[in-house]
Amino acid sequence: MPDNLNISIPGADTQSWLKTHAINEVECFVPDVNGVLRGKTLPVAKFLKSLDDRALYLPSSAFLVAIDGRYSGSIDEGFAYQDPDMRMVPDVSSLCLAPGSAGRAYVFADTFHMDDRPWMASPRHVLKAVLDLYEQRGWRAVMAPELEFYLTAPNPDPDRPITAPVGHNGRPESVQHPYDMQAMEEFEAVTRRLYEHAAVTGLPVETLIHESGTAQLEINLLHGDPLTLADQVLLFKRLARQIAQANGMHATFMAKPIAAQAGSAMHLHMSIVDRKGEPLFAGEDGEDSEMFSHFIGGLQKYIPEIMPLFAPHANSYRRIRPGHSAPANIEWSHDNRSCGLRVPLGGRAARRIENRLPGADANPYLAMAGSLIAGYLGIAEKLARSEEAFGNAYKSKSTLPKTMEEALDRFAACEPVRALLGEDFFQTYLRVKSVELDLFQSVVTSWERDHLLLKV
Repeated sequence: MPDNLNISIPGADTQSWLKTHAINEVECFVPDVNGVLRGKTLPVAKFLKSLDDRALYLPSSAFLVAIDGRYSGSIDEGFAYQDPDMRMVPDVSSLCLAPGSAGRAYVFADTFHMDDRPWMASPRHVLKAVLDLYEQRGWRAVMAPELEFYLTAPNPDPDRPITAPVGHNGRPESVQHPYDMQAMEEFEAVTRRLYEHAAVTGLPVETLIHESGTAQLEINLLHGDPLTLADQVLLFKRLARQIAQANGMHATFMAKPIAAQAGSAMHLHMSIVDRKGEPLFAGEDGEDSEMFSHFIGGLQKYIPEIMPLFAPHANSYRRIRPGHSAPANIEWSHDNRSCGLRVPLGGRAARRIENRLPGADANPYLAMAGSLIAGYLGIAEKLARSEEAFGNAYKSKSTLPKTMEEALDRFAACEPVRALLGEDFFQTYLRVKSVELDLFQSVVTSWERDHLLLKV
């Protein structure tokens, strides 16, 4: 595997790495509120100069772009029209090779006001702020994402349903093949290239499996620092789309791309350790700690109130429905995948909670920040978790919002989370999501044309 840069400050090491790998161009990424990678491509000389003079800028409207590409405006109309610049500061610890492009590298950047205050509408800063709350308590969060996605046939006409791609045997999958190794071989050209490109980029891919949907795959990333892993989720999405397209397919991370198939999730495994790396979710006797119980209690209380961080689009709520292969509850249990909160099997060092509610369409920075802030509040407020659920939790009564509209209303009213994540972020996120919801509700669907056109 090519050596990947892992330093925290610019300097000679950065220059040496760029020279060693003959880098002549750097793609500088700023993830927006939807997890779309915005930013600039820089000649390597300009990139190095920006590390010294901090004179790399991006219009602040980058955080006001809705998912359809139009600007959502701002609560402060004057600010929106002025569209002042933000300072982009590359995080050189994220610098890595760009696979398939000789002489090119990727790097993530943080955004700041001209007086060096963090631009708190940035999802990367939101997650950093939450991690800082943990650091102030002497804790360190450890996370591991599992990301599901579909390979599909090209879909040039969005009015037509999505279909499975043609595999190696010349036929599209027509039935489910969960965990089927032969079914995986049908897409070997894609999966092999995914592993190769992940190795070049430095993504710690643990496993890749065939999930329950037709041509649905799941990737597991090695547990570690949440910020680094959020970067890696977005890099993986970029690689998957590029590789699928090169093989005549699409890769989609929509939460519910195919009505009759399972949705796609981004399960988040979470634990907390102290500064020495000692696990805090279980005692030396191996039993759940009081902190672990409160953390789960916080997830149960706050997840229903901040669902837009886990289900950020109207389509997301098509996935979270009882009986549709995704939990629609906040029950917890040991090794029970029908629960929204699952405690996987394992000893003290492996004690963790899996949040199974986020969709693959969620912004990883915000889904991680939302999970950690809910657990943090549970510990701070000493919230008790419910009794453990047994059996089929799909039958449990759901307390989750059923639509994006309801979810946004509850999100706006969640004062404890709003106070910790900040008004700048809340105002920006609510503005973008409200505009997107309005655009979605203005569309007449094929179902309405099919069943209402000639009958009502």
